[in-house]
Amino acid sequence: MPPITETLDINHLFAISEVVSNTSDLKTALDGIARLTHRILLFDNLAVYLLDKSNSLNVTYAKAMGRGQKAGAESAWGEQLASLVAEQRKTLSQSPTTTSSPDRLKNPYLLGVPLMEGKHFLGVVVLIRFGGPPYVPQHIKLAEFIARQIVLLIARQSLAQERAAIEKQQIETQIKEDFISTISHELRTPLGFIKGYTTTLLRSDTEWDVATQKEFLQIIEQETDQLQELIENILDSARLQSGQMRMAFQPVRLDVLLKDAISRLHMSNLILDAELDIDVPPHPIEGDPSRLSQVFENILNNAAKYAPGAKVYISIRQNNGKTHIAIRDTGPGIPEDSLERIFERFFRIPDTVKGTHGTGLGLFICKQIIHAHHGEIKAESTIGKGTTFHITLPDSQAAE
Repeated sequence: MPPITETLDINHLFAISEVVSNTSDLKTALDGIARLTHRILLFDNLAVYLLDKSNSLNVTYAKAMGRGQKAGAESAWGEQLASLVAEQRKTLSQSPTTTSSPDRLKNPYLLGVPLMEGKHFLGVVVLIRFGGPPYVPQHIKLAEFIARQIVLLIARQSLAQERAAIEKQQIETQIKEDFISTISHELRTPLGFIKGYTTTLLRSDTEWDVATQKEFLQIIEQETDQLQELIENILDSARLQSGQMRMAFQPVRLDVLLKDAISRLHMSNLILDAELDIDVPPHPIEGDPSRLSQVFENILNNAAKYAPGAKVYISIRQNNGKTHIAIRDTGPGIPEDSLERIFERFFRIPDTVKGTHGTGLGLFICKQIIHAHHGEIKAESTIGKGTTFHITLPDSQAAE
């Protein structure tokens, strides 16, 4: 074995500190520490044991270098020494009981250093040399310096995780607040119309002609439908989030579902100029007809609301056990920064068509339904040219 470094290169110590300061990924940082440590304190194996949630020591990181690459035995990683260091909370070294064996791999010299953050025990770092030389005080001090750097690395990573958790919680809180605000507004709007027109019809000091009564009742019906859709979306979103929405798979004809969806939108007085393009009648696939219809109606409904007057083209193609549905409109398109988020829960595109309603749940629900069918859904859009939704579904759920 080459001689152990007697005069430390301070640049290597600074380099180790730099790795700890600038590398966020634990394994990447430990790889850097191991590489730099090996230059100033030769070792064959290095293992980092950390406490898990049940306070058991587990190998979090292990690196074999030099002769250590030939030693795959579990004992070569110093598990017993790590347990002793954990019990005594102090640096310990072990030498082989005998050095008579010519096989260096059977003569390990081990050094275990506790990883302590103040009085809090985090784990143990173990260094192994096969065949010597023994660890001298200078090597032990250097190993303890390395251990302190690893503690700093773990602490830094823990702080980063806590910060990420706090930021996530803040985002979720903001989303919930925005959702409550949006839902409050969306509920007040139809309820306001229903209450207003109902009160007007019930006025005892005024008589309304039949045409006016019919107009008021139609508005009440439309707003009731809007309210019902809103409530159903909220319930569906909650069921999907909790995994309680079950799919009733059966053979379905997608072309029939799409034609029915278009007809229902026409009956809802939504203007939709849709053209269904099918090269050959598609064979049935396995799916939940009511949920797939919900997906198609949502996308077509959005096209009618957000791209009024635009032509909508729908195509169905089947190949290699999969069915691809493309729904393309020729509307204003979706901005790129919004396109990446349209399937997120509660997200609504800013500056949408004035007077349109929505909670940002429709496309989120569509995505969850398609995923429940083991399929995929995505969108592409060009400003001024329109938006295309691509849905891919497996023909058979049993094949998934």
